[in-house]
Amino acid sequence: MTNLLTVLPDFDTQPYSHILPSLEKASISTADLLTLDAFDIAKRAQVPPHGVKKLCTALLEGLQASLTLHMTQADDKNNDAAANNVANTSHAISTLDDELNAKLGGGIAAGELTELVGESAAGKTQFLLSLLLAVQLHPPHGPGKSALYISTEAPLQTPRLSQILQTNSKIQDLSPDQRPSLNRVQSTHIHDLEAQDHILRYQVPVAIKRHDVGLLIIDSIAANYRPEFDKGNVRKTAAESFIKRSNQVTQLGKLLRDLARIHGIAVVVANQVSDRFAFEPPGQVPISQQTQRSRPASPPQAVPMTGTMSQHVTSQTPTAPQSLLTTDDPLALDHQQRFFTGWGDDANVSNPKTPSLGLAWTNQLATRIALLKEPQYEMKAYKPGEESNVSGWKRTLKIVFSSQSAASSTEFEIVQGGVKAVRKKEDDS
Repeated sequence: MTNLLTVLPDFDTQPYSHILPSLEKASISTADLLTLDAFDIAKRAQVPPHGVKKLCTALLEGLQASLTLHMTQADDKNNDAAANNVANTSHAISTLDDELNAKLGGGIAAGELTELVGESAAGKTQFLLSLLLAVQLHPPHGPGKSALYISTEAPLQTPRLSQILQTNSKIQDLSPDQRPSLNRVQSTHIHDLEAQDHILRYQVPVAIKRHDVGLLIIDSIAANYRPEFDKGNVRKTAAESFIKRSNQVTQLGKLLRDLARIHGIAVVVANQVSDRFAFEPPGQVPISQQTQRSRPASPPQAVPMTGTMSQHVTSQTPTAPQSLLTTDDPLALDHQQRFFTGWGDDANVSNPKTPSLGLAWTNQLATRIALLKEPQYEMKAYKPGEESNVSGWKRTLKIVFSSQSAASSTEFEIVQGGVKAVRKKEDDS
């Protein structure tokens, strides 16, 4: 029994002092007491079986008590760590508008990867600039930390950022010593995927600790992928490029999620969109081919003016497919993407889009926010030199999916102080 006190240092051996020397002489180990029958051990060591049974029972109870104590301590440590993590990530980053914050469940959540997706001039950069200032607000308005802005297209718009800082009502209501500052916004510009990977892996973690960063923004996440995978012979390497890009996108998503989780910061990326191609059901003749086939090779024959004239004309006129954007097959991507892209579930949208980087990137996100814009037309007389009668744009913030809030949408507008929800006018009646 030389290893008994090694296994259980606090075990009381006094009640079993009369059998322990015999067990030691017979080379009975602690494992033997836990696994072998007490009568066999007693016979082997030539000691009373009753004493061996009591020792085995006491040994088992001691191990259970020790295991429970260690598990409780470990759980306490894990709970403390979880509580600290929650404490570090509990401050959501405001959009500087109360109604938009309410739609987003308090704002942009820390510790997660969030995407703002939309076409050009939809308002993505305006949202991001507001977040760069809002993250600096002190509790309970924000985490009171710095921001890191990584651009892959246009550099940081400091004049616009300064305008938001000077005109936003929430910021102006604060005392001068509590207002955000442009000095707490760190920015850099990257041009290719190799530099992007190096900065995110090695320089960003150092910058987060050195500058007390609470928000990381990448604008935009897809810009460096397009020129990278458009190189070379597309016909020969299309499949290989797709697989390679999917792997790189998955690794990028994991890297950003780890940065958000480990450091307790919010990671927000802007993403571009592309036009969604029309879905043509099997057997459906493309419209272009229908147009060509509809052109007669010789003058058409005269048709008698009878009651079947309209039927004859209808049968010869090409018709467009009933559904060009969706399919009824529930397993098809064209059917499912309406639930996670932000476009396709609204029949009023005439020009649906698809977020860049595909399904592999979508699976990395905790929240996707789509920014949609629709032109608003006005009836007016045509004037020479005018290209269109568009009077403005209707912009909508749509929560496609989120870990913090339910799917919803609200109209917003861009103002001097950033972005704000459009308040609906109440009817006088």
